Amino acid sequence: MAMRERLRRRSGTSGADGTEIATPEGGATAVAVEERTREPEPVAAARPAPVVRRRRGVGDLEPVLLLRAAHPKQAAVTALGIAACAALAGRELREVGVVLLTVLVGQTILGWHNDLVDRGRDARHDLPGKPVAQGRLDPGSVWFAIACAALLLVPLAVSTGITAGSCYLLAVAIGLLANVALRRGLLSWLPWAASFALYPAYLSYGGWGGQHEGNPPEVAVVVLFALLGVGVHVLRALWGLVPDNKDGWTYLPLRLGLRLGAARLLTVTSVYLGVVLLALAFAGTSVGLSR
Repeated sequence: MAMRERLRRRSGTSGADGTEIATPEGGATAVAVEERTREPEPVAAARPAPVVRRRRGVGDLEPVLLLRAAHPKQAAVTALGIAACAALAGRELREVGVVLLTVLVGQTILGWHNDLVDRGRDARHDLPGKPVAQGRLDPGSVWFAIACAALLLVPLAVSTGITAGSCYLLAVAIGLLANVALRRGLLSWLPWAASFALYPAYLSYGGWGGQHEGNPPEVAVVVLFALLGVGVHVLRALWGLVPDNKDGWTYLPLRLGLRLGAARLLTVTSVYLGVVLLALAFAGTSVGLSR
């Protein structure tokens, strides 16, 4: 009898009224224990979303991005303008070609340097056509391109004479300085006037061969080129007045734009540049480039 009671306690469970409910050995109780001790099945990990890679086109090639970062329109217009002045001054065709290539390389360096200096604010304002700011062009590649271009610029500049080449290299150095200083305040026009004022000296002293020594430029032509540089500065700044105003700049084009409005300032600047160019043409035909 006692043995039967012990067997009931081993193999049974209590009912609601306290009586023992016999269960077969290895029955529901064993199943319940197994369910409690069974480890949960691992949940299948979610598959990561497929990475969509944009197909690289011609516009993503590094040479094309370097070209876009060089401000090619400004570089080409400036180089063609200075080369045209050399041709009007009576320089030989081969000299005009050297002037064109020299100024083109110098302007390219200035454009690359400007995009490197401004890459932070260009990204902040989400300006288009800025591959460095957009992360599409590595800054190290641009610095390497600047170094290579500088190694080309120096012999090109001095190939028309030491004095002439030094004048142009000084103009480029002033432009590089303008990218990092004076550009935000009231004296923003000063580097532009100084660098453009050196162009007549570059043309007047220049010739064929590194030992060539020309004559000093006419003072009137130097002054008119300086005034031309101020006008080009205002014209170039017109398309960046909104972000410059947000950044708290106080330079000359912005002050003029706030007073006149962008559309009216564009008209005034165009008229100003037209008058200066006409004056340059008159000075070139009456007194010439050199003394």
